[in-house]
Amino acid sequence: MLNARQPTLVTYALIAINIAVFVAISASDPDTLMSGGVAASPGEFGQDDIGLARFFLENGEWYRMITSGFLHFGFIHLAFNMFLLFQLGQLLEPAVGRVRFLLLYVAALMAGSAGAMLLQPNAFHGGASGAVFGLMAAAAIGMHRRGINIFTTGLGTTLLLNLVLTFSISGISIGGHLGGVIGGAIAGWFMLAPNWRDTPEWVSYAAPVAVAVASFALTYVVIV
Repeated sequence: MLNARQPTLVTYALIAINIAVFVAISASDPDTLMSGGVAASPGEFGQDDIGLARFFLENGEWYRMITSGFLHFGFIHLAFNMFLLFQLGQLLEPAVGRVRFLLLYVAALMAGSAGAMLLQPNAFHGGASGAVFGLMAAAAIGMHRRGINIFTTGLGTTLLLNLVLTFSISGISIGGHLGGVIGGAIAGWFMLAPNWRDTPEWVSYAAPVAVAVASFALTYVVIV
């Protein structure tokens, strides 16, 4: 049972939202359970309502930089991302707190959307992968700054393997993954600095906000 003392409350909430969106879209069109890019019938909630592509941004639908992060193309896509989100949430949310974890997640998501629009603007994008890759990068940076070899923890291998798969499998949002990694790494550098660095606390809040704002600004310049 979840309660106010749950140390990973935000993680569970994000997973619940992702699952709820997937269920809602699948209820409109069961074909989306195993595939992507399927248009819903008129008046129904479908992938085209929240997915990301240059066409939508040019029409002023900038909210899609966020909503696309909650769209998944099939059950396997959803399950893979939620599994990683669960694992990374257990590691990061107790360490940085709920508010900063949410800010980090949104920053990585926005950076992923920006990367997708920079490298593959005309493709149709969706998924929590950008945010999840950002969390992995942030955790890796945090461990590195504390003198931990990330390849002795399994995190380094997981991140490296997923980057290899990003370039090896067709249909993957390369820009989304790389953007998430870059955004998460930048935010994580400040948010997960070692205690002996004596970094002001406000910096750990400002860093992910700055990443999110910069991601939006960069996308706006490129698209508009």
